[in-house]
Amino acid sequence: MTQPFSVKSVTWREWLGLVAGLLALGSTFLPWTILRASKPDIENILSQLPHSDVVRDAWHSSFFAWCPPLPLLLAGLVVVVFGRIRTARVSGLPHLWLVVAAASLLLMVLGWFTLDWEFDADQRGIFEAAGIGILPGFGRFLGLFAALLSGVAAFLDIRAARAESKQPRKRQLRSKNR
Repeated sequence: MTQPFSVKSVTWREWLGLVAGLLALGSTFLPWTILRASKPDIENILSQLPHSDVVRDAWHSSFFAWCPPLPLLLAGLVVVVFGRIRTARVSGLPHLWLVVAAASLLLMVLGWFTLDWEFDADQRGIFEAAGIGILPGFGRFLGLFAALLSGVAAFLDIRAARAESKQPRKRQLRSKNR
C-alpha cells in the first residue's frame, strides 16, 4: 500500500537530486564552449563577430553537451516522485539513479575531451593558425558539478536504502525470538 505523495516525505537526498537535475538543466543555457585568442588583434576580431559564433551554449554545442543534463533532470524528478514508494526503493531506484548520474558524468567527461570536435577539421586548422583556443565555458563546469552532486546524493541514498531494508529484518528476528 503506497502513501499519497507528500512534499514533507521527500528526503533531503531526493531534493538534492532534483536540485542537481535543475542545476544541470540551467547550465545548458550558459556558455559551454568559448573561443579565445592569445593575440590581441585576433581577440578584437572575435569580439566583433556575433556572440553565438564565439560562445556556444549546450544546445548549440555537441551531443555530449546537451544530452547529459537531461537524464540528470529526469532522474531527479523520478526520485522525488517515486522515492517514497518502498517497493521502488527496494527494487533499486537509488541504484538506477546512481547509474544515470555516472553515465551523465561519463558523457560530460567525453564531451570535455572531444571539445574541439564541435568544429570541423578546416575550422580547427584556421583556429590553430590564428592562435584561437577552444575552451570550456562556465556552463560546462556547472553541469559537471551537477552530475557530481547527483552522484553523491544517489550514493548516500543507496546507503540509506540499505539501512532501511535492514530494519524490518531486525524487527522480524526480534519477534521470532520472543
